[in-house]
Amino acid sequence: MTVRTRIAPSPTGFMHIGTLRTVLYDYFLARQNGGQFIVRIEDTDQEREVEGAVEGLLKTLQSLGIEHDEGPYLLPDGGVGEKGPYGPYTQTKRLDIYKKYADQLLEAGHAYHCFCTRETLDEMRAAQTAAKQTPKYDRRCLKLSKEEVETRLAALQPGDAHVVRLHVPVGESVFEDAIRGRISFNNADVDDQVLVKTNGIPTYHLAVVIDDYLMKITHVLRGEEWLSSTPKQIILHDMLGFPMPIYAHVPLLLNADRTKLSKRKGDVAVEQFLAKGYLPETILAFIATLGFNPKADQEIYTMAEMTELFDLSRINKSGAIMNLEKFDWMNKHFLKEMAPEAYLEAARRFVPEAIDHPVMRKAVLVERARISRLDELPTALLGYGDLPEYDGAILVWKKSDAADAKAQLEKLVELVPALSAADLAAPEALELKMKEYTASIGVSAGNVFWPLRVALSGRAQSPSPFEYLYVLGAEEAVKRLRVAIAKL
Repeated sequence: MTVRTRIAPSPTGFMHIGTLRTVLYDYFLARQNGGQFIVRIEDTDQEREVEGAVEGLLKTLQSLGIEHDEGPYLLPDGGVGEKGPYGPYTQTKRLDIYKKYADQLLEAGHAYHCFCTRETLDEMRAAQTAAKQTPKYDRRCLKLSKEEVETRLAALQPGDAHVVRLHVPVGESVFEDAIRGRISFNNADVDDQVLVKTNGIPTYHLAVVIDDYLMKITHVLRGEEWLSSTPKQIILHDMLGFPMPIYAHVPLLLNADRTKLSKRKGDVAVEQFLAKGYLPETILAFIATLGFNPKADQEIYTMAEMTELFDLSRINKSGAIMNLEKFDWMNKHFLKEMAPEAYLEAARRFVPEAIDHPVMRKAVLVERARISRLDELPTALLGYGDLPEYDGAILVWKKSDAADAKAQLEKLVELVPALSAADLAAPEALELKMKEYTASIGVSAGNVFWPLRVALSGRAQSPSPFEYLYVLGAEEAVKRLRVAIAKL
């Protein structure tokens, strides 16, 4: 059996971080088994469709470096093309296919025509709720004779209420979930789901079963919120004579308070995390291990490692906490591991002018050790710009006085120009040199480094004086030292 997995999002907006986790699981499973990973667009809910959402989804996958084998893809001009032998891969382009199978279900008595209006359905549900019954369709249209159905169909006008409903059989629907094990549903609790809407477009339940069969999907991975729809799809597989794919319902992602991850409580879209300066490799490494970690002694995995180690049966059955502190820690790790030029290129989107300015470019590199996300760079770089106006009192260290601070700065005005190119080559070299200097004159490091740091930054709180001296260079540093001396 060739393993074929798919992700089938609706084009209703950005990619949810939980959807990305399912994408990764699909991708790992397909690649691990030498199979195919497919993208399919489920756009039958036309009212919720967002313009540009398909392009956005494909761009996000592209940004993350996730390649799919079949389905829509971005063309060089920004348009959307399709690749693969089982297309179209967009549901609204497959309406003739769905009609064929809907007619087959009607012919076999597995589905029936329903003419109930919205008002009738609302009254029905209200009465059932008042009687403390589970709201569901009461099958009144199932009782219509064949002749009456034909008469009503012939009299239909555009916009008249008319759907095709699934005739749920008596019995039980059972399947083996690859994560949760054996699950069964009593069919008496399953509603006669609408299969084809008034506008002739199929609902999710009919389309997904037909598409998965015709596209030879072997494994269906999806969020646990879709678990309740599974019995309807089991019934349809049986009625249409389709073999069942392997289902795996992935637990939800949760906030720190164990509530469902939602945009009301923070960022949930992959694009939002990219915009904040999380690296693609961080997002992939972090999301892949939410609810699944193949080794107890390892936190970060490459895509190749996860592909090799992935195991559906070892995914946690409970929800996974979206630990943002760990997310930041992991992103900081990846930032530090990047080659300097790659890091600078990634930073360009957040501080474009700084990357092309020799002094600020050095500052961007220096700040890499402190930031967790690239969107922190604009604030981090503020101290390296023009010297702000400041009160000379902050130049004085708590264990010193103004006279000593002034004396130390005057000595530094003489020392800094004499620093060699090797001394100025890195903050670490400057730190070593300056510590040698304080030791040689027998003065506490605080007496020298405090006024030096404040003089270079103009701030009571700032990075170390060695980093400032390295970034600014000797000439600019001396100018700032003289400003500080004047203030004292």
